[in-house]
Formats: sequence, C-alpha cells, structure tokens
Amino acid sequence: MKIPRIYHDKHGKSHFGYADVPLADGGPIGLLSEKFAADKIIFRETPADYDFKWHTAPARQLMFIIKGRAEFTVSGGERRIFGTGDVVLLEDTEGEGHCSKALDNEIRHSIFVTLAADTHIA
Repeated sequence: MKIPRIYHDKHGKSHFGYADVPLADGGPIGLLSEKFAADKIIFRETPADYDFKWHTAPARQLMFIIKGRAEFTVSGGERRIFGTGDVVLLEDTEGEGHCSKALDNEIRHSIFVTLAADTHIA
C-alpha cells in the first residue's frame, strides 16, 4: 500500500513522495501490514479559514483526515489536495516545512498519530 508523505531533504527542502507499506496475507480478513509503534493520538478541528504559512511537522506523524479538505504546499511550490479518507505521513520535522490551508470554507477534522522514535515506515 502506498501512502503520500511530506518529508525534508538534507538541504531542509520539503517534498511530496510516497511511503510503501508492505502488506502480507492476513488470512480471510485480507492483507495486513506489520504493527507499527505509535506514541500519541491527537484529535484536531481546524477552522474553515485556516491558512498556516511555512511550518514544520511537530513530530513524525500520520494525519488521517476524517472531514474536510486541505491544500498542502512544499518547498518547490508543488501543491496537493488531501481530503476525507486520506492519510498522509508527515516527516518534514526540520527545514522549511510546508504550508497548509483549508478549502471550501469548511472545518476540517483530523486525527494525528505520532510515531514512536523507532518506528519507520518505508
């Protein structure tokens, strides 16, 4: 399974990419990944007029959007839109970071799962 990610390079520039989460046969319930260690879970409501300029992710974390849409911009100006049902791996904890803003004048509900220090998603 591939999931989108935002990460930083050795020069502090942020980029979009994909993390590959290997899946294995879990029997009749389908394919499963290995278990990943998580640290904390944060529930967040982002205002409809949210427009947060350059900032880094406070920790390596998975963001699950459960309601609403947002546009994310990385260092080179590339933009992507993520919305309800999307998960994004945020790893740009250093450097320029990214911009994020609400779309459609809608409140966004998200769940953030911070990853344990020794958790690595390919």
